[in-house]
Amino acid sequence: MTELIAKTAIDRRLAEIVTPTIEGLGFELVRIRLMGGVYKTLQIMADRPEGGIDVDDCGRISVAVSAVLDVEDPIEDQYTLEVSSPGIDRPLTRLKDFDVWEGYEAKIETSEMIDGRKRFKGKLAGTDGDEVLIEIEEGTIGLKFDWLADAKLVLTDELITEMLRQKKATDTVDEAAFDDIEEESSEEE
Repeated sequence: MTELIAKTAIDRRLAEIVTPTIEGLGFELVRIRLMGGVYKTLQIMADRPEGGIDVDDCGRISVAVSAVLDVEDPIEDQYTLEVSSPGIDRPLTRLKDFDVWEGYEAKIETSEMIDGRKRFKGKLAGTDGDEVLIEIEEGTIGLKFDWLADAKLVLTDELITEMLRQKKATDTVDEAAFDDIEEESSEEE
């Protein structure tokens, strides 16, 4: 498990608890965060391995995860559970994400300084072993996955077009769910 999915110790513990349930439903955990403040929120981002999750899927995950968290009871205070999709400008939390989204623009932040900087923005160029490749102004560089503190896609027209294409490809209409239209014949008087 990487720290991009679960950064803090409590997040990692929560990920251990909920991951089997999420995977059992056919989804993958993208990110989990317990956010503090006066009211705590447990944010879970999930997706299908092939991409695409809808509101009903989030509801199913929420119900299943709630049951597991009620039994395990790892959070002492009251909290709100929020299950969502990763969104269009999704976080990149797994090494495979950098291959899946190759060719799209991303922002990457490292935990340590690399050649005098921690922030990199450019086009993803896939992976090479345990390195994430990104094309920046100076050329294509490799960043060890373990060095990453944060990474996410940048919202661009190309990314929006791709997401709409994927949604259209997965949206199917079950014509059997609709009743046949009955036409009334009008009688002339």
